[in-house]
Order: sequence, then C-alpha cells, then structure tokens
Amino acid sequence: MRIIQISDITLKKLSEDRAVSLLFREKSAIAACADKIGADAVELPAVKNPREDAIIYKTIAKNVANAALAIPVGFEEAGVAVAFDCIKEAKHPRLQIELPVSTIQMEYLYHVKQAKMLDVIAALIKAAKALCDDVEFSALDATRADADFLLAAVKAAEENGATFVTVADNAGVSTPDEIAALTASVKAAVKIPVCVQVSDRISMAVASAFAAIGAGADGLKCAMIGKDALSVGALSDAMNACGERVGAETKLNNTKIHKSVDDMLAHISHDAEAAPAAVSERKKILLDADATLDQVANAAAVMGYELSDADIGNVQKALVQVCAKKGAIGAKEFEALIASSAMQAPSTYHFESYTTTSSNLSSAVSQITLKCNGDVMCGVSAGDGPIDSAFRAIEQCVGHHYELDDYQVQSVTEGKEALGSALVRLRYNGKLYSGNGTSTDIIAASIRAYINALNKIVFEEA
Repeated sequence: MRIIQISDITLKKLSEDRAVSLLFREKSAIAACADKIGADAVELPAVKNPREDAIIYKTIAKNVANAALAIPVGFEEAGVAVAFDCIKEAKHPRLQIELPVSTIQMEYLYHVKQAKMLDVIAALIKAAKALCDDVEFSALDATRADADFLLAAVKAAEENGATFVTVADNAGVSTPDEIAALTASVKAAVKIPVCVQVSDRISMAVASAFAAIGAGADGLKCAMIGKDALSVGALSDAMNACGERVGAETKLNNTKIHKSVDDMLAHISHDAEAAPAAVSERKKILLDADATLDQVANAAAVMGYELSDADIGNVQKALVQVCAKKGAIGAKEFEALIASSAMQAPSTYHFESYTTTSSNLSSAVSQITLKCNGDVMCGVSAGDGPIDSAFRAIEQCVGHHYELDDYQVQSVTEGKEALGSALVRLRYNGKLYSGNGTSTDIIAASIRAYINALNKIVFEEA
C-alpha cells in the first residue's frame, strides 16, 4: 500500500486562530506531540519576531526527533536565510515557499500579476534550494486559481528545485469531486510528490482527503486542533477503518493518537476566556500569621508555583514575620514572599552593568553585561521600551528564551529617591520561577529580578 505523508499544521492554525499567542512551553508541547504520534512533518508559523522566534524555533528544532521541521520563508529573498537559521539544526529541515495563486489574493495581498508571481516563485525556490535540500512550494488558494496558471506555477516550482508541491483549499468550499479533479490535474503536470491541504469548513475534510488520495495525492496536511482543519484524529480513524479500500496508509500511531493529543491539549490554554477564572482565584488569597503549611502550599499552587516542602516552610516563616507587622497579606504580597524566600539559588549569573537608550521616536536599545563562572558575557538588543530590550539582551547573553509570565513594579519607600521593587515570573518546562530585585533605579531592579529568577532555573536544572 502507498504511504501517505502527513504534515501537522497545528502550530500554524493556532497562530492564525488565537487572539492570545501560545506560550513557549505550549509550542514545544504541540511540536513534541505531533512528532510522537507519527507525523512526517511539523510545520512552524512564519517568523514574525526574528529574535524571539529564533530562540523558540531553534529549541523546537533540537527536540523534534523524527519528523521534518518546516517553516515558511515569506515573500522576500531575505527571509530565506532568516527562516533557515531557525531550523538548520533540525534532523530534517524543510523550507516552504507559500504563495497565493488565485488572482484575487495575488493582487490583493502582494499587488502582483501572474507573470511576476512566477518570477517570485522561481527566485524564492532557488534561494531556498541553495541553503536546504528539502524545499516545498505551497500553492495557496489553489481551488480559486486559474487552472492554467496553477499548473504553470507548480511546473515553475519543480523546474527550479522544489522537492514537492502542495495545493491548498483555503476557501474551504470545494466538494470532494472538485478536490479529486484538482489533485489529478496537478499530479499529471509534475513528477514530484503532490500534497493536498483540504478544509473542513463545510464538514467534508475527511471525504475530500480520501478523494485526493484516490486521485493520487502523496500527502495531506492535518491539525490536532484548529479551525476548519482536517483533524489528524479523524483522518487516522478513517484510514484505520477504510485505508485498505483505497490502497493507502499513514505512519500515524492510531493506538495512542487520541490519548496523546488529549494529554497535550490539557496543557494548552484555551485562549483569553480562561484568564478571568484564574484572576478570580488569585483575588481570594488572604493569609495571616496563623496560616498552616497546607494553606501556604495551596495558595502557592493557585498562584501557579510548585514548591518543595523546604520552600513552603521558608515562605511560611517569612509570612509569619510580615504578618506580625501587617496583619494579613494578599496575592501580590504573597508572590513577593515566594520570590524572596523560595529556593534561594546561588548566583550562577551575576549582574555587572547595563546601558540603555530610549525615546518616543525609536525602539529602546539595551546592553547588558553579566558574569558567569568568571566569564564576562555581553548582550545587546532592541525592544519595546527599556525593560523589554533589557530582558531580550539577557536572553542574548544566556542563549535561551524564557516565557515571561508576569512582571510587576511597585515603590517600597516614598519620595524622589524612592526604592523600587520589581518582581519577575519566568515559566520554564511548565513551572514558574519568580525573582525580585530592589533599587532606586527601576530598570536595574527589573534586571536583578529577572536574573534572580534565571538563577533559580539554572540551579534546579543543574
């Protein structure tokens, strides 16, 4: 039987569908799950923030063990090198040239005519091929394209080095018969494999997928979750039941696909509507000097922390001392106690100095100097304000991106020379690490808080 290649597009779909972007750990979990259930390729969203996305994608590239890792290069040749740098360490890197082939989208999105688009396709594929052996051309909105131009586009892709082509039904209103006819025409036009991306907008994704297979499709694009996408679980079930009738099968592991996907989805936030409940629970936190160890542990869990028994004891001692003067504390004060009392880690990274420039006319730029085991490390980064650029510069020093879960600033004393306190929460491998810093310079306090949390992560990992 023929083996149908499966590309997982969950990360792309969620990037398009969600109002709130995925956390770093969520992106990693999705990619790992797709790899685990047997997808032949995992597709990443296009690079939007080069510095942040590069750190995230490079981490994913190292962790995807079996599947190819694919990433779009954008519309400009300069984007090819940027995209490849993100996935070059993957076991099987793949560059994608994703361009619309329907007249309406070519002119509306890119303001180009058919002849110019053929030139762009050729140029991008040549540039991608110079860096990566595996290059995909994806004809977006193919079901609404002029038939002759679609064939000209896929032929141009093949002639310039594409290893396979994809035709996508972005409109989502094609019937299975129409998908079959489209697949057959493209298969007849090229010698390289043809993948099909069907839509479930009219609840015909599985039927359209089988029609494409019957017409000779070599691959399909699925998602574990995502609006109008062909469900990987539904396809796997259908192939398990009817695959022999069409002489095809996939490498998807049908015995564990649903449990693996359910386990993964349990750790993915369901967009912004989940936030109010968590905020409500935090507002209920009120602790005094009589709080037991269990009450401290439960309050920490509500805040998202997993504390050891020793840390719970340290936080409770600090709580008793504070409440002797203040009476009781709420969520913000309690989190500050966790930051200052839990898991006091040695200073692996030591803050040496910082320089920052900012104005309302340009992005802020920060230079951070750290010391680690006697070595001096320096990072420079731009950002949306001095705090953002400083945190990005620290990430450049350590070579890793950590999800910033929360950042708070408040004054400790009064007056012009007021002492400021900053609290930073970093999320790593699903756990929260908090750090605090104080200074009359709030930027320095913020940097110290970030490094304090960073040292806790390093200490626990070691």
